[in-house]
Amino acid sequence: MSDLEQRLASMETRLRRLEDEQEITRLILSYAPLVDSGCDRQVAALWEEDGVYDVDEIFMQGREQLSAMVRSSAHQAWISGGCAHFAGPPHITLDGDEATAVCYTLMIVNTPDGFTVRRATANRWELRRTPSGWRTVRRTNRVLDGREESPDLLASHFPEAVRHRP
Repeated sequence: MSDLEQRLASMETRLRRLEDEQEITRLILSYAPLVDSGCDRQVAALWEEDGVYDVDEIFMQGREQLSAMVRSSAHQAWISGGCAHFAGPPHITLDGDEATAVCYTLMIVNTPDGFTVRRATANRWELRRTPSGWRTVRRTNRVLDGREESPDLLASHFPEAVRHRP
């Protein structure tokens, strides 16, 4: 392989990595506006057909359960009362056709005294490249309320990290 061919191959590899990271970022950041607008099918489509969404208080597997959560009376009440999910930028690690990402999310709700943060969570996303693009295999959320599993979830994304525990 010539020097030019090697440079071109290197650039193609780097470009694919950037495109993958951007697509994954768009997927993760699209969850909040889709769920806050009640777009149940589009929320569910962010996952693989049998994908898992594991939240502290609820475990969902498969697109139908994800869609049902968005359509549920509890979720619809959050929307009608004034609710915003906010996701911070994800830290993404790519490994071929698999990826993981961690980020924070906030759930902000409207109250008689103004907007307040209802919950702050640690999020870990496991994703896979499919013929239709990147999809979520598993998303795990844990509320950041002092329990050990929440920072452990974030640290699990960084295999070289050593967590100091009080």
